[in-house]
Amino acid sequence: MDMSVSTATVTHLARPHRPVVVAGTLGELHGPTSGLVELPLRLWWHPQRAFDLGQHTMLLWMYENVLREAIRVDELRAYLEGGLLVRLWPELNLPRGVRAAWEARHPRLRARAAA
Repeated sequence: MDMSVSTATVTHLARPHRPVVVAGTLGELHGPTSGLVELPLRLWWHPQRAFDLGQHTMLLWMYENVLREAIRVDELRAYLEGGLLVRLWPELNLPRGVRAAWEARHPRLRARAAA
């Protein structure tokens, strides 16, 4: 029986067949922090795609959707802001795979969620 430890990386899924995309650093996320933001149809397929970031619930909703639906790091960079993501992290309603992938890459998020 082979008792060796696997060195394969764990792929977290946002949903079946959709790997989670995680930014390499939180500092590279320079998205908007205020105003009205319209997500592209690819990220949010609802007819009303604009999010007023001045409304806390809409801000959370936009971040949740971008974190779940992004398939490229440039989408994360365009719509998320690193410091704001850290502050919002405990409040975000995310699939287990999305949360696990981001917390594995960014221990600061894991610490924030535990606080």
